Amino acid sequence: QVQLVESGGGLVQAGGSLRLSCAASGRTFRSYVMGWFRQAPGKEREFVGTISGSGGNTFYPDSVKGRFTISRDNAKNTVTLQMDSLEPEDTAVYYCAADGRPWHSSLISKRATDYDYWGQGTQVTVSS
Repeated sequence: QVQLVESGGGLVQAGGSLRLSCAASGRTFRSYVMGWFRQAPGKEREFVGTISGSGGNTFYPDSVKGRFTISRDNAKNTVTLQMDSLEPEDTAVYYCAADGRPWHSSLISKRATDYDYWGQGTQVTVSS
């Protein structure tokens, strides 16, 4: 069982940056692939990136590649989403999620259904 709590959301102007954190409970945090998703009103939940248990591998969709960076600190049971060059289209509720399966570079966990545990989400609003 893993419990996840996001923090760090808020209001930022376009072109700005925000850093989201996700704190996880449990002693086996390093065994989980961690992902970030977002959901805007009226839209489906969208994958924004994932990181392997060791932190040595990451994957991002084209929509955020080069702007968003995921990192993790297994000693502190935290995963972070650094968001730069934010655009109004990035406005959404952001969620972190944990996937208990091992990382496979040929089978990246990009679907919400790949993940077993979810946080409650944190709102990010980017003004134009």
